[in-house]
Amino acid sequence: MSEVGNSARWLAVSALAKIKDGAYSNLQLNQLINQHSMDRRDINLLTNMVYGVIQHRLTLEYWLKPFVRHPHQLDPWVHELLLSALYQWQYLDKIPKRAVFNETIEIAKVKGHPGIRRFVTGVLHEMDRRGLPDFSTIENPDERLSVTYSMPIWLIEELRRQLGAGKMQQLIASLNQPAKQSLRVNAAMTDVAGVMTVLTEEGLDVEASQVSPLGIVVNEGQAINTSAMKYGMFTIQDESAQLVVPALDVQPSDLVLDACAAPGGKTTQIAAALDVDQGGQVVALDIHAPKVRLIGKNAARMNVADRVAATELDARKAEAEFGAAHFDKILVDAPCSGLGLIRRKPEIRYEKSLQDSLNLQKVQLSILTAVAPTLKKGGIMTYSTCTILEQENQQVVKAFLADHPDFELVKTPTANHLKADRPDKTLSIYPDDYLSDGFFIACLRKK
Repeated sequence: MSEVGNSARWLAVSALAKIKDGAYSNLQLNQLINQHSMDRRDINLLTNMVYGVIQHRLTLEYWLKPFVRHPHQLDPWVHELLLSALYQWQYLDKIPKRAVFNETIEIAKVKGHPGIRRFVTGVLHEMDRRGLPDFSTIENPDERLSVTYSMPIWLIEELRRQLGAGKMQQLIASLNQPAKQSLRVNAAMTDVAGVMTVLTEEGLDVEASQVSPLGIVVNEGQAINTSAMKYGMFTIQDESAQLVVPALDVQPSDLVLDACAAPGGKTTQIAAALDVDQGGQVVALDIHAPKVRLIGKNAARMNVADRVAATELDARKAEAEFGAAHFDKILVDAPCSGLGLIRRKPEIRYEKSLQDSLNLQKVQLSILTAVAPTLKKGGIMTYSTCTILEQENQQVVKAFLADHPDFELVKTPTANHLKADRPDKTLSIYPDDYLSDGFFIACLRKK
């Protein structure tokens, strides 16, 4: 990809400008990779640069600030070009500074006018001559943490309040590490050893997950392009997310409600534990028709479609649709702020506020309250989120139990006895615990 207009660096800059304008990083990257024929090296550089600039944006902005008087007056692509040059220079050891500067100036020349080229050249040379500002000069400790780890101050303050200063710093320091590529084996078809053998034969470097008994971590290679993926032997799913369904203790003959099911990862995991001959079925709800179709498509790929009823319905209308005491088990994998996924979706940290969590708390509680009557006595309702704030986790469970004395909290089980000595009955997995996504799981039994 020698042509500047199609180079991995230019594509990264144009992607970053669109993401800053509201596009999702993963969708934007997939689109670019599909539109341009790139070799593996260029795809890796493109991906690394896009995620890297987003992850370290507050740090990069701090470094750039002394060298650009009016950053908001720059064209978005010029601003992102300078940040991407800084990212490569400071974080990518294998790329020489000379190569970074030359390529950046070349992009400015081809994509802009002579004035932009001169401006970019001047900024780069001035940064090189004067050196970048040091974090140690920032007097406010929270601002210093914010710039060092590129985390919003409100999140730093809230995590310190909830978890303590030591745990907060450990957690935020872990979030700029690359996300693991993890898979969940389809227990309806095969087992972990079988899939590991197939993937190893296809040239991937894999190991069994320490978090989930159905999990595999891919250290090298792309699992999505393998025949095992095509034939439904596994699905892409984070290790923490794989812990939710086992907490339901699904039996082969159970009728299960998956209240917020799209795209169907947990639906297919429930379905794999069911036996259609014994009447086992999972009713998977979503309010959007395209997402319902996606659940069906995933169920078909995982060869469990005969046990899945994908249904277009708002979970808050479940009682009117199904009646009381209808389901043996219920999963409420609730809509949430997604702050446990920062490693995988780095832009989330800049988009969310504490008010978002408080607003979502009302939605989460309303879904739990609406589906609760449809659970049979003695049944389990599992509540889960992929966030790390108590406003959407412990506080929701506490509020639900206060209004529903017919439910009790039971200890969330895990096959690998994770955090077995914890005092809480709920399970909180933080991103620094196992370098997996942050997740919260609570099990509520109807008395």
